[in-house]
Order: sequence, then structure tokens, then C-alpha cells
Amino acid sequence: MNELKQIVLSPDPRLSQECAPVEKIDDEVRALAKRMLKIMYAAEGCGLAGPQIGEMRQIVVIDVDYAGRGSKKNPYVLINPRVITADGPEKEGSEGCLSFPGVSVKVSRPSHVVVQALDLDGDLMQYEAEGDLMAVCLQHEIDHVHGVTMFDHLTPMRRAEAEREYQEALAAGAKPGETEVAE
Repeated sequence: MNELKQIVLSPDPRLSQECAPVEKIDDEVRALAKRMLKIMYAAEGCGLAGPQIGEMRQIVVIDVDYAGRGSKKNPYVLINPRVITADGPEKEGSEGCLSFPGVSVKVSRPSHVVVQALDLDGDLMQYEAEGDLMAVCLQHEIDHVHGVTMFDHLTPMRRAEAEREYQEALAAGAKPGETEVAE
């Protein structure tokens, strides 16, 4: 449970701030990536960005193949990720976020994305995804390092409604990793 307490929850202002690029990939950054993966897996999430644990650097971890305890892990660490292409038909899907426990919202995003990022060895990698959870997760997590949350993609009316639902979920005891709270 200690890992879940490290997750920054909305409306923490760090979630709306631009993160600094990682200047040097060293043992400290590798340890940070390992810690982020541990937190993400503990919350049973599929992605986590630096600001979500108070690290205001452009680092993201993703594992869309992980399906809970005992399942195979296939983690990606993206340092200084950049969306190169975001195109294709808009696809609306339900998104949750570890920093907004207890709610999920419908977000419309491009269905195809190409991303470049450094890996933990400092090598430039390119990731491409289309029409799947990886495409959504890449965009969602990279948004975080630029101070953009899933709520920022909503209309003003829907955002106000989502904020109310989120506050109710928190009051009902929602924890990171939960997308809805049992009544």
C-alpha cells in the first residue's frame, strides 16, 4: 500500500505543470524508472508519468500487457518522449488515471501515434501504435509530462461533471487504480 501513497492526486498543481527534460540517464534515473514501475504495478495501472509521483521530469513507464498479479510484465520506459505523429480517425474511449481514482471519462484521441523517446541506455527508440490501448496510453502519459490531464480533453460542462464525480469518488474512499467505487 505504501506505493499507492506515492501517487500524486488531482488537484495537485504539479499535474498541470510542464516537466523538465531528463538531462542525463544515470543510475538515479534508472532507479526512478524502477520505482515508477513498482508503483504502477502496485496500482495495477498501465502507465505512469513522472509528475504523477512528484518527479517533474519527462519520464514515463508503460505496460499495456500487464493484467494484474501473476501476469507477464512487458514494461517500456520512455525518457523525454515526443509525439512525432498523431493522426488517423479520432477514437473515443474510456480512460482512467491513477491520479484521478474512482472515475473514468470518455476521451477522443487520434487512433494512430508515433512516438520517439530515449530508453534507459540512452538509445533513441520509436514506438508506433494504432487503434489500441498502447496508442491511448502513449498519448495519455505523454500528456502528463506536458501538464495535460484527461480532464483537459473534456468540454467545460463535461469537465465540471467529471470533477464532481471525482470528488464524490474520493469522498467514498477511491484509491489509485480504481476506476469506479462500489456503492
